[in-house]
Amino acid sequence: MNISATNLFREIHQDHVKLRRRKEYDNLPPENLANLSKELLEKIRSAGRIITDFSQRQRLESYALYWSRFISEVTHEYPDFSLLEPEESLLQSEEVEEKSAKHQDWGNAPDVSVFFGRTEELDTLEQRIIKERCRLVVILGIGGIGKTQLSVKLGQSVQERFEYVIWRSLLNAPPVTEIIADLIKFLSNQQETETDLADTIKAKISLLIQYLKEHRCLLILDNVETILQGGTRAGQYREGYEGYGQLFKIVGEVFHQSCLLLTSRESVQELERLEGKTKPVRFLELNGLDYLNGKKIFAEIGAFYGSDDEWREMIEFYHGNPLVLELVARHIDEVFFGQISEFLREGKLVFADISNFLDYHFERLSDNEKEIMYWLAINREAVSRSELEEDILSLLAKEQVPSTLQSLQRRLPLQKIAAGFTIQPVIIEYMTNRLIEQACEEIMSGEIELLNSHALLKALAKDYLRESQSRLILKPVTDRAISILRSKKFFEEQLKKILSNLQEKSPLKPGYATGNILNLLCQLKTDLKGYDFSHLTVWQAYLQRANLHKVNFSHSQVEKSVFTGVLGGVVSVAFSPDGRFLATGDLNHEIHLWRLGDSQAISILRGHTHWVWSIAFSPDGKLLASASDDRTVRLWDFETGQLLKTVEGHVDKVRSVAVSPGGKLLASASDDQTIRLWDVKTGNCLK
Repeated sequence: MNISATNLFREIHQDHVKLRRRKEYDNLPPENLANLSKELLEKIRSAGRIITDFSQRQRLESYALYWSRFISEVTHEYPDFSLLEPEESLLQSEEVEEKSAKHQDWGNAPDVSVFFGRTEELDTLEQRIIKERCRLVVILGIGGIGKTQLSVKLGQSVQERFEYVIWRSLLNAPPVTEIIADLIKFLSNQQETETDLADTIKAKISLLIQYLKEHRCLLILDNVETILQGGTRAGQYREGYEGYGQLFKIVGEVFHQSCLLLTSRESVQELERLEGKTKPVRFLELNGLDYLNGKKIFAEIGAFYGSDDEWREMIEFYHGNPLVLELVARHIDEVFFGQISEFLREGKLVFADISNFLDYHFERLSDNEKEIMYWLAINREAVSRSELEEDILSLLAKEQVPSTLQSLQRRLPLQKIAAGFTIQPVIIEYMTNRLIEQACEEIMSGEIELLNSHALLKALAKDYLRESQSRLILKPVTDRAISILRSKKFFEEQLKKILSNLQEKSPLKPGYATGNILNLLCQLKTDLKGYDFSHLTVWQAYLQRANLHKVNFSHSQVEKSVFTGVLGGVVSVAFSPDGRFLATGDLNHEIHLWRLGDSQAISILRGHTHWVWSIAFSPDGKLLASASDDRTVRLWDFETGQLLKTVEGHVDKVRSVAVSPGGKLLASASDDQTIRLWDVKTGNCLK
């Protein structure tokens, strides 16, 4: 480097120091300081074309990054500071290659010679680390998604841009003092020893930051989730590991020219507050591999056979998780001789190896998080936050749904769409299997917990969802319970015992237990005659086709349930002219409209104040007339359920009503011993 370049660097360094001091101690308006910063930035750019010394170019670039960020904060302009990137010839110089070769420590990093996809993710990370000079970057994702491999591949891709590169795993949760000491020894070229280091964590971190300022370093810490707590709110440190929080926070906040790259299955809560699109702390959430790269994992293991649709179905079901796909590939190779169609036809898509893999994530969840995970599996498609709150029993847990969802998203890849929240298909199947196992255990023991806090079937769900819940949850529970008890009769007796215990120990206690028992009995096609459900809460019971003759529901609290008919006595019926609908009048003063194709209730017409004795449709099916003990005849719009007219004139109970073939006249008969003819359009009595 020539003398003029040396002087120019020294001059820029002095300007940089003066400007920073002026920013701290003078009352110069920020706009004026921004203009001075722009002048210094231009001088740095010019120097970048002259100065070739690697370390000084790196220092200049750190100055440029500092003032570019300051300008953006003050003026909301975003100047380009990337003009200082070294030329390719400089990057490939022997000096840089020799320096890189001397200062790399990959520890126990895995071999990534076989690496598929992730081109976009690598580009994004390089942009953030090299171009944008982020001080701390976090790669997030569920276990097996490829975070570790990506961190190593990235480190190898950018290693020539750093003086020091070190990769360490936190898998065995080493104390933070041990990790910091290890990093300092490496960055000091083994000049700093354990005995030389200060005693306090704060002092050790300060010394580490000093090295990160003096040298361009890439530090990679893998498996950060091992130092985080399980069970409580996500993103909080285990007892004794809070020092990592100090380390991460200071590395993200203090200015230096290095980068700390973390990988974790769970987000770190305090770092989220430092993260932002223009801030030096960034997160990258890692998703699964695409269809083509997912197939490459199988190709490394053996020969597999399937149509394009079968390949796509399988890879999408496992969300392209590389580790899970490898487990699946070995399973199909060993058990199904490479035939994907046979594997899919078998239907056991969550086998032992995958269950063991997902157990880790489940066991780390808090009780509130587990409760929501079960509901997401039961609902089987996206649900809103308000729907989850409605499902949950505990008032405290209802209030905590927003924070619980936020915590869950730090631990598992919740999928957010316009309709709300859901989880990946493989996790739905895993949670469903856990739900079935837990339900069977509780039925066998008689100790009800999950069966009371969660509905195995939601009576008011859409038809296709309810049918899926019946097929994928209710039926497996009944099949497994009968297999254990070796008798349908013994299973029914066990359910009766649970009912009796509920009536004795917790009558009218809020919960889904009674509704679940009713749905299980209906799944068994049990004759319910003589069953006693009195003094119980009946929630989410689907009894559309159940015969409830002589079934005792006295003093029960029935909610969110579907019955074959109303609980009041039906005293009148009428079919629509096209035969598609049925109207019933009852002793509860209501008219119920039913769709005959699927026996679904479609609406309830309310307005009468006494029994509804007679119902009649108009010939075109658009109007409905009803007669009641309240001495009135009422006309309704069948499609909207709106009350159109209340016809009054009788002085006693109206027993019957009829509409003329032309639809213009209405006839009614009453206990007042008269028959009256009415104009349908005006409601006037004609005769």
